[in-house]
Amino acid sequence: MAGRDQQTPLLQTSPHKLTGNVWTALAHIITGVIGSGVLSLAWSMAQLGWIAGPLSLLLFAFFTLVSASFICDIHLYANPNPNNGTTTMIMNRSYLQAVQTILGKKNGWVCGCLVYFNIFKTGVVYTITSTISMRAIRQSNCYHKEGHEAACEYEDTYYMLLFGIVEIVASQIPNIFHTKWLSVIAATMSFTYSFIGMGLGLAQVIGQGKIQGSINGISTTNPTQKVWLVAQALGDIAFSFTFSLILLEIQSTLMTPPSQKETMKKASSIAIFTTSCGYAAFGDSTPGNLLTGLGFYEPFWLIDFGNACIVLHLVGGYQIYSQTLFAIVERWYAEKFPESMLARERDVRVCLFITIKRVNPVRICFRTIYVILTMSVGMMFPYFNQVVAFAGSVIFWPLTIYFPVEMYFVHNKVVPWSLNWILLRIYTIFCLIVTLYILAGSIQGLVAKRFG
Repeated sequence: MAGRDQQTPLLQTSPHKLTGNVWTALAHIITGVIGSGVLSLAWSMAQLGWIAGPLSLLLFAFFTLVSASFICDIHLYANPNPNNGTTTMIMNRSYLQAVQTILGKKNGWVCGCLVYFNIFKTGVVYTITSTISMRAIRQSNCYHKEGHEAACEYEDTYYMLLFGIVEIVASQIPNIFHTKWLSVIAATMSFTYSFIGMGLGLAQVIGQGKIQGSINGISTTNPTQKVWLVAQALGDIAFSFTFSLILLEIQSTLMTPPSQKETMKKASSIAIFTTSCGYAAFGDSTPGNLLTGLGFYEPFWLIDFGNACIVLHLVGGYQIYSQTLFAIVERWYAEKFPESMLARERDVRVCLFITIKRVNPVRICFRTIYVILTMSVGMMFPYFNQVVAFAGSVIFWPLTIYFPVEMYFVHNKVVPWSLNWILLRIYTIFCLIVTLYILAGSIQGLVAKRFG
């Protein structure tokens, strides 16, 4: 009884009914994972070749599964109080909350900056990718009518504005608990265009009667250029296998039993192995984006459908990531200015017959400005592969490797210089070296595209 008196569970309860299961969790993860990244995997394989390419995919999948396992375990954290000897049970509902709770405020501040940057850059990448897909639909129809040599080039600005308007409207969804239906639609679209790309690549291979590509990947006249292209290819793969940031938010929506941790680990494993055929079809001429690089011209209607699926998927993916930042900012404002009328929801009558429910001025203003900012940056750097590589390199090591490992050490009370501690330190250092190489290559690619 005495031991039980010292245990004071203080579990935060959700105001929402938890109805999520392994399939809704899988939908959320796939919406976040199989997005812009999977479209660049064929190009990445082209740079790396038939040995290094598959090995790199398996390696990054392994990294992500390790991190997912660590993060799932700290969803429920026993926080000891050294002053009175009691233990408080804390449910970490977000990645940032977990870092602050387990590793302290300084680590939380650094993690916060990276988390906000990660969410923002994902919005930029999704904006660029959706724009390219919308433009590709128009190009595909143009080439079908005018011939493959026709001048079917169009500006991106109009399509970015169109995507931005859609996201401004979609961003008014209150929170992630209301996005389950959006994730299911987006995940369905993701599977659809992934299979379309795979099917078209397989058809191309059968039609040619051989598999394209080589062991060494694309050859370049300049060895230095090859070094940078390999770095960008690894960055694209890293971006394809990064969803650590949204994992705890998704886990917080899952019903029990079974345990949320068990369900989340199962969903993570399924999602990781659902991800990469385009290289076999096109070899060294593999486009940077499999469905928008116009490596395929016919059947044009199938290309159009695949790109429409990409746009629908990324509309949902944009929201799944952004809802995390929206919730953080709006919660901060409500706590900072509890008496503010701007943070209160109200019904607004537009005209005699139309009333908009639950209008929140802070939500409308902040989310609209956020979408405009992601759109503006996308217009400045509309370079798909380079932006994806940069996005993958900046946040891969700190958010997918470093913080999950450090939280694992604290949560499991790992003894310094034990075998487990040494192996994970080597793992962390190796990933850091790879990430620095990717970062250098992606910056070189952006600079070369923008100024050279």
